[in-house]
Amino acid sequence: MRTPGNAAIGVTLLGAIAGLGLGAAALDRRVGQGTMAPRFEVDPLWPKPLPNHWVLGSVIGVGVDSRDHVYIIHRGLATLNERTEAGAATTPPTGECCAPAPPILEFDPEGNLVNAWGGPGEGYTWPNSNHGLTLDPGDNVWIGGNGAGDSHILKFTRDGRFLAQFGIPGRDPNSNATDHFGRVAKISFDAAGEEAFVADGYRNKRVAVLDATTGALKRYWGAYGHAPVDTNLGPYDPAAPPAGHFRNPVHCAEPSADGLVYVCDRVNNRIQVFRRDGTFVTETRIAPLTLGDGSTWDIAFSRDPEQRYLYVADGKNMKVYVLDRRRLEILTSFGDGGRQPGLFFAVHSIATDSRGNIYTTETYEGKRVQKFVFQGVGPVTARDQGAPWPK
Repeated sequence: MRTPGNAAIGVTLLGAIAGLGLGAAALDRRVGQGTMAPRFEVDPLWPKPLPNHWVLGSVIGVGVDSRDHVYIIHRGLATLNERTEAGAATTPPTGECCAPAPPILEFDPEGNLVNAWGGPGEGYTWPNSNHGLTLDPGDNVWIGGNGAGDSHILKFTRDGRFLAQFGIPGRDPNSNATDHFGRVAKISFDAAGEEAFVADGYRNKRVAVLDATTGALKRYWGAYGHAPVDTNLGPYDPAAPPAGHFRNPVHCAEPSADGLVYVCDRVNNRIQVFRRDGTFVTETRIAPLTLGDGSTWDIAFSRDPEQRYLYVADGKNMKVYVLDRRRLEILTSFGDGGRQPGLFFAVHSIATDSRGNIYTTETYEGKRVQKFVFQGVGPVTARDQGAPWPK
């Protein structure tokens, strides 16, 4: 296997981009009169109530298929409080409500539940802790896992029929391994190149690129296009120079239509941008003073042909940023911490449909999926909008 060595590019650009981690005051100056950005309103009635006394555990993946059907994946009973949330699932049951829904749920655009499936089955190893869900160009469902022994990827049809397992389960993490992964966070796709881009992940520290049909590993790279290393870099320090390698987790790797790949280096509070061969292009920091879980959890592109806007889910600061994708400039944000519609508790994953609507999921105690309805592009009136309630 080859790993693109782009150290010179990374060093050259490092000084120029170090100032991109802007504070609120600087952003307020940059986002002035005449700034335009997509606008959204939360749909408080989406999705519709689940049947069978089902409830969701921590929801850690969302994807949209070619019909604008929305798929989510959650962790079920392992993340529910049996006494207060899952009385129907105890032995013996302590009440008639509630029980965990199956791991993968499919909703139509109106929020009706149309299918539910997932879990252990014949011929594959279900992840110890499933993580991430994405639909490929053929509407197949791919998932990873970030639990012990989750060194593989699973692929299913959209109705739950098992298709393939890539990587060998139960292997130790190794960011230069060619036959397995290291707790994959998410898989994304380049339809034109027939490739899958793997954020690998919670133990490995790399982007891995697969043949989307065979699952064969074609190339991989670490931060700045360097060969990845498994060295523990220690805690993130906002006062230190940008880290020369990824920290865990590498949480997303999203190819754009114009040949770039946007990588969520979550705990380093940054998005690094590469060409599809692993050549480093640039980076930006988001909320660079954020500690702990970090700020760059997931990204999605706007659905206009130019993919002009980039949406970044920040689970630690409980908001979604709207960026100018080309300039990597924050234009505005929506959300805040809270339980009401339009607010978040650890917003984890984000996706868009063909109409430009946004879907988000929440992990930890958040345990839900929300829909934000696209309202067109208009003037930015506030850097932080709070909950985008219907008017």
